Amino acid sequence: MAGSINEATLLGNLGKDPDVRKTQEGKEIVTLSVATSESWRDKSTGERKERVEWHRVVIFNDALAGIARDFLRKGSKVYLRGQLQSRKWVDQSGQEKYATEIILQGFNSVLVLLDPKREEASRPVSETGTSQSAGDNDDLDSIPF
Repeated sequence: MAGSINEATLLGNLGKDPDVRKTQEGKEIVTLSVATSESWRDKSTGERKERVEWHRVVIFNDALAGIARDFLRKGSKVYLRGQLQSRKWVDQSGQEKYATEIILQGFNSVLVLLDPKREEASRPVSETGTSQSAGDNDDLDSIPF
């Protein structure tokens, strides 16, 4: 059993096109701004209310970064799973700043595109870039049961 778990799962929409940057070594890093929303009815007024939460997602995984770069756009609906990571730094004016991000890197990261018009790219992609769909296995007919 694991000593601890750090996992964040989102289902939401991109608020803007992915931001693609390259490190000095040429590795792509993609940053997403994902909105999730919660709605409820106010008990005292009966009015419908909604709260939108914005999440910063940083993709270091090469395969997932390529998928995000090529297929995601503002408004795209995505399902993703990664790890929460907080960091702090001092800005140019000497103020301490903090940020909490969802990081997609490693084998346990998931990015699923849910837009119907991009159906061919909607299967989960693992770190190796291979689809995780059961229909991809041609050996199923040879199973003896």
